[in-house]
Amino acid sequence: MTRDSLIKTIKSYSSPFVEEENHKIKFLQLLDHPRSFYRDHLPGHITGSAWIVNDDFSKTLLVLHAKLGRWLQPGGHADGNENVLEVALREAEEETGLHTFNMLKPSFFDLDIHPIPRRGDFPSHLHFDVRFLVQACEQDSLKISEESIDLKWFEMDEIGDITGHNLSILRMIQKTLHMQTGGRG
Repeated sequence: MTRDSLIKTIKSYSSPFVEEENHKIKFLQLLDHPRSFYRDHLPGHITGSAWIVNDDFSKTLLVLHAKLGRWLQPGGHADGNENVLEVALREAEEETGLHTFNMLKPSFFDLDIHPIPRRGDFPSHLHFDVRFLVQACEQDSLKISEESIDLKWFEMDEIGDITGHNLSILRMIQKTLHMQTGGRG
C-alpha cells in the first residue's frame, strides 16, 4: 500500500463510527506533507499496526508496551516506509515473534489518531495509526520483544477492562465481532 493508494483508500473509506469519519480529513491533510511517514514530523506522523485475531475471531494478541505501560496491538513508526502495510506486518513480527499472518482485508481495517506523551526532549505528538486486520495461529510460539513487558492472547470480552476501555480498541473489537458473525467489518 503506497502513499497514493492509502490516500485513495482513505477517500473512499466509509465507517459507521463518527470518530473514524472525522479522522479521515486529518489523515488526508497529514499525507500532504512529504515527511508524514517520519517519526520526527510534528505534530504527528503515520504509524502502522496489526490487529491480530485467532482462527475463530474470539481472541486478539496484545502487547504490554514498555514505554506506555498499556496493552495495545503491535505497531510502530513507518520510519520513511510509505508502504504502511509492510510497516504493520514488520512490527507485528518484531513484537510477537510470529512469522505467518493471513490478511483478512485487502486494505486497512481501522484508522485512529491518538496522543503520545512527551518523552525526554521529544514533545508530545500524535500517531496517525493505520491498522490492518490479520489472523495468526494461537498455538504458534510467541516471543516478547524488548519494546514490551508482556504479550498475550485475550478473549474479546476481557479486553475492555485491561485496556481501560480504550475507545479505539473497543471500536476494533466491535468490528471484529461483526466480522465473526458474518459481517464485512
